[in-house]
This record gives sequence, C-alpha cells and structure tokens, in this order.
Amino acid sequence: MKRIFYSSFLALACLAATPALAQFSVDGQLVQRGEYRHGFGRLIGEGEEAALFIGQRARLNASYKMDKFSFYVSVQDVRTWGSAPQIKATDPYLSVHEAWAETRLSETFSLKLGRQELNYDNARFLGNLDWALQGRAHDFALAKWEKESMKLHLGAGYNQDGERLSGTLFTIPNQYKAAQFMRYENSLKGLTFSLLFWNDGRQYTVTDPAGQITDKGIRYRQTLGVPTLKYQLKNTTLSGFYYQQFGKDVAGREIRAYDASLQASQLFTLDEEKGSKLRLTAGVEWLSGTDNNGPQSVNRSFAPLYGTNHMHNGYMDQFFVGGRHENGLGLQDLFVRLRWDVNPKLFTSLNGHTFSAMGRVYNENVELSRGLGTELDLTLGYLISDAVSVQGGYSQIFASDSFERLQGVATPDRVQNWGYVMMIYRPTMKNRFIGLLF
Repeated sequence: MKRIFYSSFLALACLAATPALAQFSVDGQLVQRGEYRHGFGRLIGEGEEAALFIGQRARLNASYKMDKFSFYVSVQDVRTWGSAPQIKATDPYLSVHEAWAETRLSETFSLKLGRQELNYDNARFLGNLDWALQGRAHDFALAKWEKESMKLHLGAGYNQDGERLSGTLFTIPNQYKAAQFMRYENSLKGLTFSLLFWNDGRQYTVTDPAGQITDKGIRYRQTLGVPTLKYQLKNTTLSGFYYQQFGKDVAGREIRAYDASLQASQLFTLDEEKGSKLRLTAGVEWLSGTDNNGPQSVNRSFAPLYGTNHMHNGYMDQFFVGGRHENGLGLQDLFVRLRWDVNPKLFTSLNGHTFSAMGRVYNENVELSRGLGTELDLTLGYLISDAVSVQGGYSQIFASDSFERLQGVATPDRVQNWGYVMMIYRPTMKNRFIGLLF
C-alpha cells in the first residue's frame, strides 16, 4: 500500500514538472512538535513523572484541476519520534487524510464527494482538528451554492464498517452512522452571520444477558445554531455565537443543551510603519451541563461534536478535547485574550481563563463550589520565511478543590503546566500558525 502511494505521488510530481500538464500540482507540509506535559489533558498527581516527546505530521498533497473539475488527495504520516524501529519493513502510521473530487455544475453550484475536511466558522462545532497531528476528515457528500458573499452548503454522510453481504450494524466508536448538514452564510453592511443545522445519528444496540442483540437502530441529536454573528465597526469587533441541541443521545435520554458566547475585541495600531498592533479581546462562553448527583433523565450537557476544541477553553485541553468533560457539568469560561503583533513576522499572545461548572457539583452527596480554576496561556510565533514558521507556548492551570475532586486526583502536584515548541513547514498555506484563536 505504501509503495503504491509513494509511486503515485512521484508520478504526479513528474507530471507537475511538465509545462504541458500544468493543471497538476504537488505540495505538502511538515509539522514537528516537542511537548512537555505535566497536567495537560488531566491533572497530574504528586510524584508522577512528566511526559516528554516529539510528534510529527508529514502530508503530501496532489491536486489536478481542469475546467469544471477538481481532484485532490492528501496522504499523511503521523508518528512520535522513536515509535518505529530504525530498521523496519513497514509501520501503521501512513494513511489517507483526504481524497475527493469536486464537479462544478454551473457558475454558482458544485458537488464535492469523498473524504474531506469540514472546517467552518471558528471551528467550535465543525473543525478540521488541525492542532491534533492526525487531523479530522469526514466521508461526505457536499453540495455548494456560492455567489459573492452568499454561501449555502448542504451535505450528508452515511458510514459502515465495510462492505457486507447483509446487515447494517455500525460498530466504529465515537462516530456517527449517518449525518445531514446545512449551513448558510452572508455579509450585510458590516454584519457577518451564518446559520447551521446538523443532524447527528448514532448507532445503538440492546443486548440480552447472553450478549445477543435484541434491538438496534439510530438515535439522532440535532444541533441548530448561529455559529457566526459578527459586527465590524472600524477597529472594534462585536461577535458571538449560539447553538441549541435537542433530540436523543445514544443512551436514549432527551437532550436539552446549549452553547452561547459573547465577546468584544478592540484593535490598537501602535506603529503603522513597522506593522505593530495590539488586539484586546474579552468575552464569556456558556456550555450547559448536567448535575452530577446521580443519573439524570434529561441530558443537559452540550457536546461540541466535531470542533477543534483545543482552540477554546484553554490550551491545556482539560475541557472537551478527546471527550474530556463531555456529558458532564458543562462550563462557564470567562476569558481575556491579548495579542501583540510586534511586526508582520513576530507575535506574542497571553490568554487568561476563569472556569466554572454550569451544573451543580457534588462529591459524596456534598455540594461543592462550582469554581473549577484558572488558566494562563502564553504563545509566541515567528515567521522565519514565507514557508517556515516557529511557534511555542507555555500554559499553567490553577485548579480548584472542586476540580481536583472531580478528576479523582487524591494528591495533585502543586504545579500543573505544559509547554511546547513547534516547527511548521507550510509553503502553500495561508495559515502559518496552528491551534490558535484570535
């Protein structure tokens, strides 16, 4: 399999070098990130050793474009340095990230079929998970109608484990069996907005004491929202979003959940000649939650199902990344973000968060404070060239007693922190930095 991929891309590279076949293009990216984890993802206990490793993503992309037709394939290799022996015949780290074809049926309408990224708005609900080295892509059919600032996208996906002669049981965990999607966006006199509907169907099964399936089907969760609502007035930006979730979770409980956010941002020009500017943003996000004092008949916990959740609620990934804190107490996040562009090549940012639970917090039938703690995130980024950038950061969380008890850490370490340094090689991409929300 790997030899086939490499041979295919070498062939495409040769074609791209031929003037007569200029519709072919081959490019790629390389991301290398060294991390120190001492409380990243979960609070670390006293005496536990910190994690230290280097991860890498390499992608090779090939595209072919002609009149009314586009074809794209992206193959990626994701690994941790040292996870494969130096002398080897094969390893499991190579995969297809995207493989799609898009046909333009008119000047405004096109159809895109295949494995593709769905990356919209601020990636709160639908994102390509670019921070995670493996990323995220959907096997999807997407119809796009676009004219000037108006865009309407309709899509659907239907998933199975593989080809079968009978039966439709879907057993891949944490994925929808079927999904339908609609998104509309437009801009009107300084106001930018979008509307979203996502119908997410999860496979459920009921078994008897012997383990035999007695019932199965699909339970649907609906998400209806305004993912983008932004008004620009000179150097001031007012923005927010709102999502409402309803339907059934996979366990059959009724869902009544929401996610809402409001923020204001002000841009200050410090030195126009040097390109130095400062942006200050303050806001709040509320993700509804469910009390943890026993089983609840109604699920009030909002799930940002396919978002790039690292970009929100602190960079230490304590909330909603990898399923953490989902189907739980929810979250109130009061945040302040400060970004200083020293010049067009160099920036630094400092984010502060204060976290609280939305649901009532109990431990052994004793109600606790809803405060979960605070976090500080420092980030630096520098463009070495048009193709190469370096990014680094340091974060520290100051967890409350309630949060420590929720995570079940008896004696948490006094310092909970995380740091990273990342080299990013992206010669053909506009986004030179990864996993940041400005």
